[in-house]
Amino acid sequence: MNEMRAALYDRHGPPEVLYVGKVPVPDIKPDEVLVRVRAVGVNGGELYGRAGKVRLVTGRRFPQRTGIDFAGEIAEVGPSVTGMRAGQQVWGVLPRRLGSAAEYVAVAPRQISPAPRNLTPAQAVSLLAGGTTSLTALTAKSGLRPGERLLVRGGSGGVGSVAVQVGKVLGARVTALAGAKNLDFVRGLGADEVFDYRTTGPAELGTFDVVLDTVGTQHPAYRRLLAPKGRMVAVAIDVENALSSLSFLLVSTVHGSRRVRFFSGNPHTELLTRLARHAEEGEIRHVVDTVRPLADIASAHRDLEAGGVRGKHVIEIG
Repeated sequence: MNEMRAALYDRHGPPEVLYVGKVPVPDIKPDEVLVRVRAVGVNGGELYGRAGKVRLVTGRRFPQRTGIDFAGEIAEVGPSVTGMRAGQQVWGVLPRRLGSAAEYVAVAPRQISPAPRNLTPAQAVSLLAGGTTSLTALTAKSGLRPGERLLVRGGSGGVGSVAVQVGKVLGARVTALAGAKNLDFVRGLGADEVFDYRTTGPAELGTFDVVLDTVGTQHPAYRRLLAPKGRMVAVAIDVENALSSLSFLLVSTVHGSRRVRFFSGNPHTELLTRLARHAEEGEIRHVVDTVRPLADIASAHRDLEAGGVRGKHVIEIG
């Protein structure tokens, strides 16, 4: 076993630049494990990387890889690793790099945890990036408390669809914005109020204790909705206007009573375990939009770019 299949691209561009090629199976270090990947999600940041909009992060060396999260089973355990065994079902997120859309990944034990026992790999991976991001945003970053009002922008997407559920688990009153055809879907996730973002502007929404923005545009307008001592967490930026978007976030982090927080996730075992527990207890349900084979990853990228997603596009790797 020297080579494996992986999603690759040799230049930046539209979804059609993606193809399935062969790369070496990663060698693990003594303190790593090798995971046989069964499913990966398609996330918004990967679209920007493939399109070349974040070259400072992805670099210009090709071929490049895609994929952030994964679910599968341990294939090999390094000699320094304890408490893990081959065949164990796990899930995780790669730390600040891409490449999970492949048959195998090498990771440190702190980057994985046992996967939810009641979910298939495809179902589980639909929760990963959105779930870890939502838990971090609504607990560590904003300190959302029971009874507070939460606004989720992008309530039907991969992050927003889980954030609505996390908000309810934390005891908040949840308002969400989504496209018209997804309003009932988001209500079904537990949102108390859902509005069509195309017909309902920020000024019509009222006041909130916490705003979770998964869209990346109009940050100043949504910050104005915060109550005194309110908190806004942004998990996306306006890539087309990245400099002004980042400048606003940086200034808002340190000035004013209505603070804005921005972060890039790097989930660890404890966070992954907490998310798995919520899934196993039925408090957070999986949010699969479509499931495709690795050969159709370009179609998944194309559909995610088109919008209107209900949860997560998932790639199964046989």
